[in-house]
Amino acid sequence: MSTSALPKGWMVRDFTASIVVFLVAMPLCMGIAVASGMPPEKGLLTGIIGGVVVGLIAGSPLQVSGPAAGLAVIVFELVREHGLAALGAILVLAGALQVLAGVVKVGGWFRAISPAVVHGMLAGIGALIVVGQFHTLFDAKPLSSGLENLAALPGRLFGLEPTNIAGTELALGLGVLTIVLMLGWDKLKPTALKLIPGALVGVVGATLVAFGFGLEVVRVSVPDSLASAVTIPGSDFLGWFASPTIIIAAVAVAFIASAETLLSAAAVDRMHDGVRTDYNKELRAQGVGNLLCGLAGALPMTGVIVRSSANVQAGAITRMSAVLHGAWLLGFAALLPWLLREIPMAALGGVLVVTGWKLVSVSHVRHLFHHYGLLPAAIWAVTFVLVIATDLLTGVLVGLALSVLELLPNFRRLRLKVDAEHGEDAHKISLDGAATFVTLPKLNSALDAVPGDKPVHLAFEKVPAIDHTSAETLRDWVQRRRARGLKVHLTGDPDQLRKLQPA
Repeated sequence: MSTSALPKGWMVRDFTASIVVFLVAMPLCMGIAVASGMPPEKGLLTGIIGGVVVGLIAGSPLQVSGPAAGLAVIVFELVREHGLAALGAILVLAGALQVLAGVVKVGGWFRAISPAVVHGMLAGIGALIVVGQFHTLFDAKPLSSGLENLAALPGRLFGLEPTNIAGTELALGLGVLTIVLMLGWDKLKPTALKLIPGALVGVVGATLVAFGFGLEVVRVSVPDSLASAVTIPGSDFLGWFASPTIIIAAVAVAFIASAETLLSAAAVDRMHDGVRTDYNKELRAQGVGNLLCGLAGALPMTGVIVRSSANVQAGAITRMSAVLHGAWLLGFAALLPWLLREIPMAALGGVLVVTGWKLVSVSHVRHLFHHYGLLPAAIWAVTFVLVIATDLLTGVLVGLALSVLELLPNFRRLRLKVDAEHGEDAHKISLDGAATFVTLPKLNSALDAVPGDKPVHLAFEKVPAIDHTSAETLRDWVQRRRARGLKVHLTGDPDQLRKLQPA
């Protein structure tokens, strides 16, 4: 978009939006690093790279990149089993794979991943973060697996001594205070202060209490110089690429990071009417970011919906808001490390407990069941359970395998024909065949090519079935156009059209 085409005052709006995103990102960057078993400054380093570097070359103008809760669990396991040096190699390889995927234009295929799998994965990750960070509330370290963390919860609670208030009890009090402040702020905040994030309110409140009363609790440990957080690869760096375990881990990180990024980008596109995401460009930008994170010894990054939605709501117009938020992170970490060292670790644990809980969206599985039936809801549930009971990759792969079952009833009509007619007064798109995730890239290409200036007629008379992945895509597209005042007329089987009604 040229500068002349931008609305008046865009620089001021991007500037103010960048401050809001910075305030949202700072506690999350540090908290996600802690949840990943890494020092807090590693999360800040990833946020800086995601803002300053990826922000400049991103394909999604309003998406913000940084460390993501969705990868915290897998990073924790990788660092525990292989060490920080191996994580750097994994991220370099994962970043290279993302760049390659963007070059060969496979970005559109990630949009075809079943929403049931994605949300089941995120819900499982959220549950693991909650039970893991529960231990951080007690100034203790999370255990090595989700099931171990879950089994240890009763012991933590019964180990409290209300008659002998000490470090553990004080830390728990600060963590609970953080959670209460976050939830209370989200529900009761004044309209004039709606852009101030709850995570910031919670962390500031707990920090002021800990500082004011001189409480003896574990606090965040960050170095005086951010440069010391950068870990340059050692002489054995290239040797890691010969390990099959490292290669498999890199493929898993690249796949999960790409899916989370592009699905987040699609969600951000639904929030505004500006420039649409170039998915392959965004994939390449994320690859560059993860490659740099690997070389710097930082956390992996993705596009993140919490910071991105804050960016849109704050009125951002261009990618400069994301770039500036990275600059604020850099300046704060470089100039005010003493202030970060006053933050109680339990406060960051509280932030992650709330963040993880929000990922466990039970409303989504209810939506799947009521709109699409038992199978999509079962895919969500199986993915959720396996992510917790086994590991992230197993849960996702089994979820994807179960998604194939949706193809069986329409196996002979999997080829979808999309016929687009662009007339003087209206546009018409006629579909012939089953609309499934297999043909979703073709359908997305046709929808993206429809000009936004005339009414549209979507004809489904020759569509025997629409799976939930395609239905979600079509419904979002229809709602977005109608929100802009454009007419969309749907014809076809009422049972299929019912899937496209607003949730």
